[in-house]
Amino acid sequence: MGSNYTLVRYQHGGEKFEILVDPDKGLAYKKGEPLDIANVILIDTIFTDANKGEKASESKLKEEFKTGDPLEVAKIMFEKGTFLLTAAQRNEMTEQKLKQIITIISRTYVDPATKLPHPVTRIENAMEEVKFNIDPFKTAEEQVKELVQLLRPILPMSSENIQLALKVPPEHAARCFGIVKNYGEIKRDEWQRDGSWVAVVELPAAMQLELLDKLGKATQGNLQSKIMK
Repeated sequence: MGSNYTLVRYQHGGEKFEILVDPDKGLAYKKGEPLDIANVILIDTIFTDANKGEKASESKLKEEFKTGDPLEVAKIMFEKGTFLLTAAQRNEMTEQKLKQIITIISRTYVDPATKLPHPVTRIENAMEEVKFNIDPFKTAEEQVKELVQLLRPILPMSSENIQLALKVPPEHAARCFGIVKNYGEIKRDEWQRDGSWVAVVELPAAMQLELLDKLGKATQGNLQSKIMK
């Protein structure tokens, strides 16, 4: 398949239909961007085999799609059919999805023995071991649910929360409040007379180090923290 076009393929009841589409516009349309279908397809012809140039008859289109209008048929094919990614598109989307999946796992799950997130390389190696195939069109969240079940037999994982007590000096308090509220639920907090801020925040154990790293940079290390028992 050339880089100047790709296909959308729809198969049903032993019948196959294909349309030629612009790879970039087609992908954008598949993702839901508001493009005119006439600008997405390269030719307003529905094929039964695009490579052989075999066109679908109007009667066959009406039988399958209840319309002979190629633009309306194309819309249905995009909705119900398969968009065939180019090799470059598939590689790029798979790589992006992999990063999203690993980020979610490392921010949600920890090693029960250490209470720390598994290193990225360990997660990647475990994914290879279970031969997990990334679907570029499925959300990362959907795939994480399936992946975690596959990984648990070889990669101990728990998603427990912790409560972290914090004390931030006055000069950094407002900024750190903004950081903390994006990481978890502030269970209680208090502004001291000197302007310092003390709080107890509940968050996934896997996000503890990331939060403390950000707070450490924001305060130049002038921060007190303690895990609540």
